[in-house]
Amino acid sequence: MIELDLLGAHAPRAYSILSSLVTPRPIAWVTTLNEDGSVNAAPFSFFNVFGAEPPLVIFAPGDRDDGSPKDSARNCRRTGEFVVNLVDAALAEVMVKTSASVPYGVSETAREDLETAASSAVLVPRIAAAPAALECRVHSIQQIGENRIVLGIVHRVHVREEFFESETMRVLGEKFHPIGRMASPNWYCKTSDLFEIARPS
Repeated sequence: MIELDLLGAHAPRAYSILSSLVTPRPIAWVTTLNEDGSVNAAPFSFFNVFGAEPPLVIFAPGDRDDGSPKDSARNCRRTGEFVVNLVDAALAEVMVKTSASVPYGVSETAREDLETAASSAVLVPRIAAAPAALECRVHSIQQIGENRIVLGIVHRVHVREEFFESETMRVLGEKFHPIGRMASPNWYCKTSDLFEIARPS
């Protein structure tokens, strides 16, 4: 077994080591509003759901190379709103294209010709083709070292009809297949190869 010191000798490799080991990670394709009202879209795999009372999600937008906050972080702080769009295989390529570093104010939805749809509880629109979307209001933004963590309370959820059973109020896991993030820099996975194990009662 190889031992790595992520606070010492191996600190410069911490990101690539952790992001390659802690996999698969769900992808938050976050939409926010720029100052001019245009829509920013950017993917983040440092993301997950962290509670249900209240419904809580967290994602971690880093900094640009010059040390300034990424557009999503800047917009979340200014408006207090964001939408997490989940990503399936059909959207994988365009999602990755929106990770390109562009000047602030450039709209990735316009640049990639992504249709948006109005949200219900926030002003930020969602990506119309996404299989699911979570409308969020910022609870708080925390800075831990160089890590910026955005905590959001989910106010509305949109799910494509074929992925949801209204009678049981359950997402159909055998049909809903978001993609996941694997090892950096370029690996992803599909979530269609499922197995089931019953939990003890």
